[in-house]
Amino acid sequence: MGKATGFMEYERKDQKTDKPEQRIKHFQEFHTPLSREEQELQGARCMGCGVPFCQSGQMIMGMASGCPLHNLIPEWNDLIYHGNWEEAYYRLIKTNNFPEFTSRVCPALCEASCTCSLHDRAVSAKGNEFGIIENAYAMGYAKAEPPRVRTGRKVAVIGSGPAGLAAADQLNRRGHLVTVYEREDRVGGLLRYGIPNMKLEKQVIDRKIAVMEEEGVIFKPDCDVGKDIRVSSILREYDKVILACGASNPRDIKAAGRDAKGIYFAVDFLKSTTKCIWRHNMSLKEGEYLSAKGKKVLVIGGGDTGNDCVGTCIRHGAESVMQIEMMPKLPSERACDNPWPEWPKVHKTDYGQEEAAVIFGKDPRIYQTTVKEFIKDESGNLYKVVLVNLKSKKDEKSGKFFMEQVQGSEYTVEANLVLIAAGFLGAEEYAPKAFGTDLNERTQVWTESGSYKTSVKNVYTAGDMHRGQSLVVWAIREGREAAREVDMDLMGYTNLSVQ
Repeated sequence: MGKATGFMEYERKDQKTDKPEQRIKHFQEFHTPLSREEQELQGARCMGCGVPFCQSGQMIMGMASGCPLHNLIPEWNDLIYHGNWEEAYYRLIKTNNFPEFTSRVCPALCEASCTCSLHDRAVSAKGNEFGIIENAYAMGYAKAEPPRVRTGRKVAVIGSGPAGLAAADQLNRRGHLVTVYEREDRVGGLLRYGIPNMKLEKQVIDRKIAVMEEEGVIFKPDCDVGKDIRVSSILREYDKVILACGASNPRDIKAAGRDAKGIYFAVDFLKSTTKCIWRHNMSLKEGEYLSAKGKKVLVIGGGDTGNDCVGTCIRHGAESVMQIEMMPKLPSERACDNPWPEWPKVHKTDYGQEEAAVIFGKDPRIYQTTVKEFIKDESGNLYKVVLVNLKSKKDEKSGKFFMEQVQGSEYTVEANLVLIAAGFLGAEEYAPKAFGTDLNERTQVWTESGSYKTSVKNVYTAGDMHRGQSLVVWAIREGREAAREVDMDLMGYTNLSVQ
């Protein structure tokens, strides 16, 4: 695929990124796409591997290597190199319902296992995917294509995140009548309110939702099934139900002084900003969001959500931002026990940390550190936090390592806003409880291995609610696989593909 000698002739070239000093002034995406000609040369770098690990999606040492959707990456690289952009689009959507989302927010598992990355920089599969889908919208290829025949079978999808949307899209293509229920005021779930606007502009979601509506999918926002709508009525009206409500139960920090004013979960903080800027034409209005303006901020958690909090706080005008992470800093290059094509466990600096380094003069992250105590004033307002260092220790019985506090390493920092971005424990229990589905020990909806059927007849589950907190690309795969199983049970056979 691509040009046989392309990887030797052309260097990797990515989208141009606005400088931190400029992009922190707004909440829009800050990458300038390559020209069509430049993108075609990036397609030429694809090596035509005998075994394309980029699309394998296999689990190695508990981590995915390659694309979980099994995107036909070498094929569409070759197609854009030869200028056949329309056919590249059709190859892309065979495996991915939402390349407009994944080309923006996916960490590019495909590139990490690219054969070219063994000796050079990986092929820019994510950038090529972006070029293909945006060209398709511009040229009219990504238009609505309603199913020609309807089966008359009705399916309800509870939750409009990437898993729910993928399941709805697949089942609608099959001809079933699909209705998606969303408890928030706007459709999109995690995509809408869990990912900041500068990573995924919300008109991108609205553009795809409009296509799905034209194809026949019905969306009902502001409908909280299990609270506003009785489950019994849903089960009576629909032949099958898919629960795709996400893993939205945030992990808390159990430390003295946790009741201090000024401590919030990251998801609530990010959601308030997104809602505010969309109410006020991409600008913030004081008093209508959780503000970090003029605050000394401590972000707890070193993952993607923590980074999003850092970038958002800087755009608010925070006085300072510190980000703590329990685990040690990763090495700058692959360790000997982390060979290709495993996911590279190496140190990375994301956009928020890059911006903080420019604005405040240093990387905001502090490793092997956690909170020991939140200190509040007489009015109950947070104003200081006691931190403590951690060290790795091996449990002699299980052989597993854990992080232990280092006695005497405590120190105090000033902070009047704390954002907890420590991950999620599982699904909120009210929806599974309302439907009567069993939960496993991790508070995810229980199914048998390899299946999406819950313990309740005609009720299925998919996405983070089933798998646990994960990537958008995994949610899409779960939605596709759940849709296939539902279709099989409805029709006795299925022609829906998952890869």
